[in-house]
Amino acid sequence: MKKAIKIIIITPIAAIILLAVVLSVMYSPTYLYRLITMNVADVYDYQNFENREIKGGNDVFNFAENHDEAYVESLFDDRVAQSGFSSFDEWAEKSQTTALIFIKNDTILYEKYFNGFKRDSYFHSQSVAKSFVAFLIGSAIDDGLIKSVDDPMTTYIPELKERDSRFEKVTIKNLLEMRSGFKYNTSLLPYLNIHAPWHDEAVGYYHPNVRKILLEKIEIESEPGQDFEYNNYNSSYLGLIVERATGKTVSKYLEEKLWSQIMEYDALFSIDSKDSGLEYMPSRLIARAIDYARFGRLFLNEGDWNGKQIISKDWVLNSTREDKSISREYYPDWLGSGCDHNYYAYQWWGNTTCDGDFYFFANGNLGQNIYVIPSKEIIIVHCGNSLQHYNDGDLKRIADKL
Repeated sequence: MKKAIKIIIITPIAAIILLAVVLSVMYSPTYLYRLITMNVADVYDYQNFENREIKGGNDVFNFAENHDEAYVESLFDDRVAQSGFSSFDEWAEKSQTTALIFIKNDTILYEKYFNGFKRDSYFHSQSVAKSFVAFLIGSAIDDGLIKSVDDPMTTYIPELKERDSRFEKVTIKNLLEMRSGFKYNTSLLPYLNIHAPWHDEAVGYYHPNVRKILLEKIEIESEPGQDFEYNNYNSSYLGLIVERATGKTVSKYLEEKLWSQIMEYDALFSIDSKDSGLEYMPSRLIARAIDYARFGRLFLNEGDWNGKQIISKDWVLNSTREDKSISREYYPDWLGSGCDHNYYAYQWWGNTTCDGDFYFFANGNLGQNIYVIPSKEIIIVHCGNSLQHYNDGDLKRIADKL
């Protein structure tokens, strides 16, 4: 009996130890340490990584202010009621909202911070970072450093075709549109419904040498340019292409082409490790919420910033408008197929409405959003640290109301 009990106790412990050894060998001890200590991603993760600083500008545009807090908060009445709370303030606290900014016609109607955050706090972008990385591809094309989105990715990362000639079929546009055909492991642990340790969301996020993964590990699973699959490696490859084409780090090029020109505050971009030195493109840009609003304004105005064309108008249009030449059969059902449906452009999401209107948004986990409604000249920024009582559909419903 004692022997059986001992076996029952020792077996799971031995299995855990074996799994830890295997993960350390496959992905590195640093990966295992980050996976255990950080576990589920949150908006404070950047504090656990090395960060590159991105300098802001000296002479920046400031929005006018004409606050109408009661009106903006009333737009969330349905969400507050749905969540079972008695007031907007209670909802903001319990939803772990950290920032909410509402701008119309270059005028701030609402700007508030919650749960200990302030205007100059750092706000983790999560996947909102993808829209900034795509901006840099457009900048490199404007600068003549990248010829076209139709360039094969192997033009800038030629060693990939030595490993698999099919990489030559993958274009920059395929990467931008999440239609590359890359294999992406999305395994969940049985009965727990959480990412397995080999899930590519985790591997790409915690690995100390993402550059090596991109160059040596990623495989092609299906024909490029067809099915849409949200895959973080697409964004990582875009950043690597920017690095190769410009001869600069993504942080430095972002500072040169955007931050120093229009942003008020400095920002950070986390890297995988000092040795690799590659920014984690899909989600670890860290900035201030009001500067996210400035980015929204730049795209609302089709790349024009007070008379200066920061990024070409064509790039903004291609980045944010639906490409109707792409068959809806390539998109999953959850994006919709009727007159009111979502689409994905160049690392920006969008929504078309049945009355012919549209809006577009940068979208990140845990409630990070930059929503732009061109027909109303409205920009909404929401930042948070939970999806329990908030999701990006809340801003869609507000956009529909407006």
